Amino acid sequence: MAVSNVRVFILSFLAGLVFHRSLANVAVEGSTPEEPPHRRFEYKYSFKGPHLSQSDGGIPFWIHSGNAIPSADQVRITPSLRSQRGSVWTKNKVNFENWEAEVTFRVSGRGRMGADGLAVWFTSEQGLDGPVYGAADTWNGIGVFFDSFDNDGKKNNPAILVIGNNGNLVYDHQNDGTTQALGTCLRDFRNKPYPIRAKITYYRKTLTVLINNGFTPDKEDYEFCTKVENMVIPTEGFFGISAATGGLADDHDVLSFLLFRLTEPGQQPPSVDSEIPKDQKDKYQEEFQNFQQELDKKKEEFQKEHPNVQGEPLDDLYESVNDREIRQVFEGQNRIHMEIKQINRQLAMILDEQRRYVSVITDEISKKGTSAGSGQLDSASQQLSSVIATQQELLRNLNELRSSFYESLKQIGSVQHQGNAGGAGTYETIQHFNDIKENLHTVKRDVEHLVQRNVQNPGDKVVKCPELPPMPSCLSTVHFAIFVVIQTVLFFCYIMYKSQQEAAAKKFF
Repeated sequence: MAVSNVRVFILSFLAGLVFHRSLANVAVEGSTPEEPPHRRFEYKYSFKGPHLSQSDGGIPFWIHSGNAIPSADQVRITPSLRSQRGSVWTKNKVNFENWEAEVTFRVSGRGRMGADGLAVWFTSEQGLDGPVYGAADTWNGIGVFFDSFDNDGKKNNPAILVIGNNGNLVYDHQNDGTTQALGTCLRDFRNKPYPIRAKITYYRKTLTVLINNGFTPDKEDYEFCTKVENMVIPTEGFFGISAATGGLADDHDVLSFLLFRLTEPGQQPPSVDSEIPKDQKDKYQEEFQNFQQELDKKKEEFQKEHPNVQGEPLDDLYESVNDREIRQVFEGQNRIHMEIKQINRQLAMILDEQRRYVSVITDEISKKGTSAGSGQLDSASQQLSSVIATQQELLRNLNELRSSFYESLKQIGSVQHQGNAGGAGTYETIQHFNDIKENLHTVKRDVEHLVQRNVQNPGDKVVKCPELPPMPSCLSTVHFAIFVVIQTVLFFCYIMYKSQQEAAAKKFF
């Protein structure tokens, strides 16, 4: 009976082990990363600096309305004045099934609070003017709102909201659109040291919003904000950016808007020629031929005016592959040389400091050697222990410097090996590397000699630097307490003053 129970237990254990392994294999197969979509930049639906605006003040392939002010580096949708509205919209409709928009903007103002906010749109029609962040209400499409003013008083702003509309919904201003939002997240995007970046992706009927908070210069440092699945938007529409101010005002500046068409893996991206109408293609071809003819005429005129320049090769004006490799080798050599010089300076400073300590302590010992008594033995032992600890720390520093020299030698050896593989054209560079390597070996031997001398002569570690006399305190405790109280009173007075100013400003909104 016991043997049968053991057999049953073993069989059940093996069956469970096989089952768990099959589940693990299924989980591993299911967790394979999904292939990302193909991205293609669409310049006709994008803008960025420099030279963002044309001589007539317009933006190529875009229109602006209201108080928007295009410049060379950015588009100021609204200035920091009260009751301003502005927007920019694409001139042509977009018919992409999947897309990704990257928006870079700044929202800055002098107050602790701002208004009203900025919005990124994809709608079936251009909402050039209206009450919803400077654009029209009852839109057909989606809007991503960057709301900076707290209308409902719930202290849930600044916030980012995603709101869809089929053309019949009226925006809920009193509640900041929270009752209509499909997705939202709280992010403070005002007065940041670096521009705010928003990445809005619509792929396979899923809208995803990622935010770069503007605290670092890293352009790819995005954080997840919100995601809306099973979202249906118009098949064709216009992209737009709008902003508005109220009783409070901020500068709403858009630095760039970059649009990418997304194509699912395995599908062939549409060709560029298929998207250009035949009449436009013929027009561009004619313009190109005219430009080519004018260029040929100018070349002939230039050759007639400068006969000495005819036939000279232009290859010398450009850098060849070998020249670029040699330049990169020399730049790497210069960087290594600068690092070695810095390490030599640090080593010289440490050695000078040690010599100064030895000289000072030798003088102290010669002065106090005759007057040493039994009561001074304990203090002398303490001094010995502290000086030994100091010398050990110095020894560690020297070892670190020696390891740095070893790393430099390895780098030079690897670069020299690459130079040998490059051919005879880099002979001078290799010779220069050999000289640097010899100098490094000399410095390394000096460092090893210094380390061995410190290890072999531990009796020399009986010295200690003379202690400095205690410095009198420049500020008493009473004076410091009075200063802290005065600063605290002034801080609370400033907070009350700012609260009154903001309360007065809200009355005008």
